[in-house]
Amino acid sequence: MKGVIVEMDMYYKIRSYYNDGKSIRWIARTLGISRQTVKKYCSGNTIPGIRKEYHRDNTIVTDDVEQFILDCFKEDEAEGLKKQQHTAKRIYDRLVEEQGFTGGESTIRKAVNDLQKELDVPAQADMPLEYDPGDAIQIDWGECTVYLDGVRTKLYSFCGRLCYSCDIFVQLFRTQNLEAFLEAQQRMFDYFGGIPNRLIFDNAKVAVKEGFGKHAVATDGYRAFAAHYAFKTDFCNIASGNEKGLVENLVGYSRRNFMVPVPRAKSIEELNEHLLTKCLAYRDKHKIASHENTVREAYCIEKTYLHAIPAYRYDTSRTATPDVGDYSTVRFEKNNYSVPIKYLRKTVTVKGYADKVLILYRGKLIATFDRLYGSGKTAYRLEHYIDLLERKPRCVFQAKPVRETVAEELIDWGKQLPGGNAEMVKLLRLCVDYGEEKVLEAKYSLPIGVVPTVDIIRSQLHIKPETNVLMISGDIDVNSSDLTKFDEKCGVS
Repeated sequence: MKGVIVEMDMYYKIRSYYNDGKSIRWIARTLGISRQTVKKYCSGNTIPGIRKEYHRDNTIVTDDVEQFILDCFKEDEAEGLKKQQHTAKRIYDRLVEEQGFTGGESTIRKAVNDLQKELDVPAQADMPLEYDPGDAIQIDWGECTVYLDGVRTKLYSFCGRLCYSCDIFVQLFRTQNLEAFLEAQQRMFDYFGGIPNRLIFDNAKVAVKEGFGKHAVATDGYRAFAAHYAFKTDFCNIASGNEKGLVENLVGYSRRNFMVPVPRAKSIEELNEHLLTKCLAYRDKHKIASHENTVREAYCIEKTYLHAIPAYRYDTSRTATPDVGDYSTVRFEKNNYSVPIKYLRKTVTVKGYADKVLILYRGKLIATFDRLYGSGKTAYRLEHYIDLLERKPRCVFQAKPVRETVAEELIDWGKQLPGGNAEMVKLLRLCVDYGEEKVLEAKYSLPIGVVPTVDIIRSQLHIKPETNVLMISGDIDVNSSDLTKFDEKCGVS
């Protein structure tokens, strides 16, 4: 059975850190290796490249094996995941893989059972915490299921809670990427009306480049965001739920109270407006049992301690500068978006936000889309291709920007028009100019028996100019005149 072997560079780091007084746990986390590997090499008694020979002993559980089992128990306690804990089988497998254990699985099962009985100690209690006004906000992510335009969809809920007043903020996003993470916090600052001294949260991958808890090092992108809004980051220690217990409670509370029954909406924007209404109602009506003030009363106090939001709004987007391809599309994050054909082969700027994609040319906005997630998808705009279709009408019924954006009813109608492809293009031009709904409304408004040609629909859509009316406020002064001579001519005495 092979022992654990590390490269010489890794061995050097282990020995150096250990000689500097770093703990085995710290070294393991920093280097991304197991504590057992660190223990094996830290003292210098074992050199990389040397394989340890093991002899099978099915009956004796050594001190090292016992310590390994106890370390597994400690890992479970630290992680705090009830559904992801070591079983006796998993401990046995790790002993074989990582320590070269040659004993039987039943031996380890008995040892695990005996040690669990010896360590049957009540769980550690959490320490109650108290915060000053404006000190901190706790943030966290949760998951929920909703129906967007009738489609069952999994979304991620961003939850933020002021630690003093317990005021809440909840919004939904399609993903937990960096753009969503930054935008969520930005919206939260706007909602609370200011910025606290600290943000408390887990070691989010999008914000932490290495380390855990107090040893965590933020990414350059997140450090720039934190610097702009001038708050400190306070990363939680592993298995220290009490450090952000307020927001963990909020994740569950919002899911049970705001997401039951399962919400249904046309868009994520509609859902988020609904959630803001729920948050405002919570502020107005809720009172924490252990607090003297209501949430609103406490929030009004806390708001005065929050720092002002900078006038410049930090750009939370992921930015790219692709060239427009032959099909008048640009690629961004594995998906494609159309632009007007006049920008063909030009270099544009794409800004990807949490839910939106903006495309600009020399600082001018030329297209906006809902952001696509996944890969291999393309979002088209009919108006981007209408000029090309007018020059090449023969392809209108096969054109993807038509087939993927135009209602099937309109396409079927176009196939029945007497002018063929050219008339279909004219119909699409009306859709671009007036909108599909108005074009269909004009069709349905025609008397029975009238054939809905493009010319007739165009006449129906024509908007008559309003009559110019001069509005005068107040009375008008009129000078009196002598009408005597006029009266005499008319025979009026």
